[in-house]
Amino acid sequence: MTAHANEFAVHVRGLRKQYRDVTAVDGIDLGIRRGEVFGLLGPNGAGKSTTVEILQGNRTRDAGEVSVLGADPATATRAWRSRVGIVWQDESAPAELTVRETVRHFARYYPRPRDPEQVIDMVGLAAKADSRIKGLSGGQRRRLDVALGVIGGPELLLLDEPTTGFDPAARRQFWDLIRLLADEGTTIVLTTHYLEEAEALADRLAVVARGRVVAEGEPGELRGRYGTGATVTWTDPDGSARAEHTDTPTKTVAALMERFDGEIPGLAVSRPTLEDVYLRLTGQEATR
Repeated sequence: MTAHANEFAVHVRGLRKQYRDVTAVDGIDLGIRRGEVFGLLGPNGAGKSTTVEILQGNRTRDAGEVSVLGADPATATRAWRSRVGIVWQDESAPAELTVRETVRHFARYYPRPRDPEQVIDMVGLAAKADSRIKGLSGGQRRRLDVALGVIGGPELLLLDEPTTGFDPAARRQFWDLIRLLADEGTTIVLTTHYLEEAEALADRLAVVARGRVVAEGEPGELRGRYGTGATVTWTDPDGSARAEHTDTPTKTVAALMERFDGEIPGLAVSRPTLEDVYLRLTGQEATR
């Protein structure tokens, strides 16, 4: 790794991982700056989870250079591991313990943990602190997984589909928690299938398809670069809804104004969303 890599919390070049005849990761490059929220988007099987596992040191790579917090995860020490938090898709907490017992137990693994009571409150489980894990709902168990990921006060937090099973209110509470951690300087790598979540949280995004990064940038930048044209919709005098996809929406609206001699019923102009761009980049646009 060059000195340039020290500017990043995560610096990856030419990352590859093969499972027999399947290439899961095919030459991924990433540069994730310290303190930013970085989103990894892609369909199932695109290589996102494998990449996160390699960053965490939980899986070996076949080729490429990887630096996470200045160290190679494949040979990193226990001290390095205490600086990295992770929330996997699978639950990791013992079912017979209470929430409080579990969070306090995991806190002992770290040299400078957060206050367990504060963390329990942060993830919205204060009312369930003395409940056994086996009695929690799926969403509550997911919140506990998040608590265990942040209890060590990590410099880097890896979140693999963290809000699966959350209802809309719980998801918004989780977003507030991520923003709080980011404001404190935590670098966050997030994989998610919720495009609204990625747009709400991520400073930058990488879209992964077939083991490769096919686009990278800020959410608005990706929409501008890969979203083409706009759709103008309106209602004709006979009450029928009309729509026109165009690269010149202003001209279309001007022509409609002449036709309607003033207000245009039901007029709306919409541009491609992040979801539209994502589906196009990952080759799923036709299946929408």
